[in-house]
Amino acid sequence: MSKENEVRVRKRPMCERCLRPLTHCLCAWIPALESRTRVLVLQHPDESHHALNTARLAVLGLRNAVLHVGRQFDAALWNAEGYRPRLLFPGDGAQVLVSGTGGVTAGANDVSERVCSVGEEGRLQAEPVLLIVPDGTWRHARQLLATHPELAALPRVTLPVGMTTRYRVRYAGEASALSTIEAITAALDVLDAPREFGALLAPFEKLVAGQIAAMGQDRYQRDHVLRAGKRAEKKKEGLGDE
Repeated sequence: MSKENEVRVRKRPMCERCLRPLTHCLCAWIPALESRTRVLVLQHPDESHHALNTARLAVLGLRNAVLHVGRQFDAALWNAEGYRPRLLFPGDGAQVLVSGTGGVTAGANDVSERVCSVGEEGRLQAEPVLLIVPDGTWRHARQLLATHPELAALPRVTLPVGMTTRYRVRYAGEASALSTIEAITAALDVLDAPREFGALLAPFEKLVAGQIAAMGQDRYQRDHVLRAGKRAEKKKEGLGDE
């Protein structure tokens, strides 16, 4: 992009709430959902400047959610009184969030995993969950946990394998790598069941559709659909990036 175009883009009127250009404001699609679970997003600064910032959309759509940007965080954020902190991140002993299992069973891919059912974590415990969500690349998340040992030591929850992202305009390595807003929605659907949070994805779907429309179908097919397919094939053959 030329300097002249960069200046033009910077001068576009922006929505102060969703931080999108006013011509592409997403506020009309952002809900105001109540949740028993409290969501705490810890966002890396690099991610906060990304045009496709789905974590912000998630927090705007939830009344019981907050977003903090930085590299260092006060432990008081996840030691909130009246909540049981759970880190949404894979790891040894992470509980798989599965709705309607009716109990605790072994994880599908690792016998050391425990499946966290609605019954165990939702009904049998009096305190609601504080869901801590790192937002950034996998490298950013690992850096966050390395610099916050007390955060890394919290009980972890993770989503089932096999879920497919609809984040069609941002390559994440594999289809099962969900965007932050998709991961939060899926987690809340379990933790706050039978309440459903699909409405949280409305601005996300609008954002993705707008990005595809702006680039045009030819470019979208070339730069995203075909390229993602080739990357998937390389990964299957063991030739992809680590």
